[in-house]
Amino acid sequence: MPARIVIGVSIVLVLALLPFLLIAKARVTRSDRPRIHLIQDMDNQPRFKAQQSNPLFADGRAMRPRVPGTVARGEMQSDTRFYQGKDGGEWVTEFPRPLTLPVMERGQKEYAIYCAPCHGLSGYGDGIVALRADRLQEGTWTAPTSLHSDTVLARPVGHIFNTITHGIRNMPAYGTQIPPEDRWAIVAYVRALQRSQRATLDDVPAEYRAQLETVR
Repeated sequence: MPARIVIGVSIVLVLALLPFLLIAKARVTRSDRPRIHLIQDMDNQPRFKAQQSNPLFADGRAMRPRVPGTVARGEMQSDTRFYQGKDGGEWVTEFPRPLTLPVMERGQKEYAIYCAPCHGLSGYGDGIVALRADRLQEGTWTAPTSLHSDTVLARPVGHIFNTITHGIRNMPAYGTQIPPEDRWAIVAYVRALQRSQRATLDDVPAEYRAQLETVR
């Protein structure tokens, strides 16, 4: 093989290795120059660090003061009865807000959205999701608890509120999806469901009792 071809091939091979050598050198040496960044992703963003100045605002501050009237997450949760369902570390047994017809109607609506798919509209754990999972028999489903069981009936309203907030066993937490007012409304509706299955004639207003006697 002619010497010129050998030399030419050798030069090409050396030049081909040169980029890899430069990359290896760049990885082990320090430099004040920014590295080559072909794919930016979110590594480089136009942002300000704490205590830096920002010419965008009239006061020149990058750290903005709190907007008047705003409340930090969890800052107003000093009312443990309302936000945690507890009073002195014990579950509350009475509702922290008055129960009205709009509250009960709201609870019925929210219950149908978040609870009925598993617990069923009547609360016996026979919701459409539970029935479907039971039909599939995959062995990974835990049947939802009946809200009419003695265990749930004995639980204070604060305990039920906490269950909705943080979940229990396989039931997920709904605290981030349902505001406290609606969680209490659901608890109120659950109590109404429980009472509806154990109601007596004395629970019916006097003007309607005659109608029920006729139907019976």
